[in-house]
Amino acid sequence: MQNIHDVRKLLMKFGTFIYTTDRLGDLELMMMEINELYEWKFISSQQFQQAVLLIKKESREYKKGTKIDE
Repeated sequence: MQNIHDVRKLLMKFGTFIYTTDRLGDLELMMMEINELYEWKFISSQQFQQAVLLIKKESREYKKGTKIDE
């Protein structure tokens, strides 16, 4: 996974579509879904770690007011 768009694609493979008007809310929901997928052993530890890092990075950048390309 290279960016947050890849995390969205991973979630879509499991039928999860997250899109609201609240960017931070979206990121929190994505984190919750990634955690559940990992707990249920649907994704590997590597996928989990990459997704968590990307979501945290996106969250930090958003809070700084920096726009990141998806």
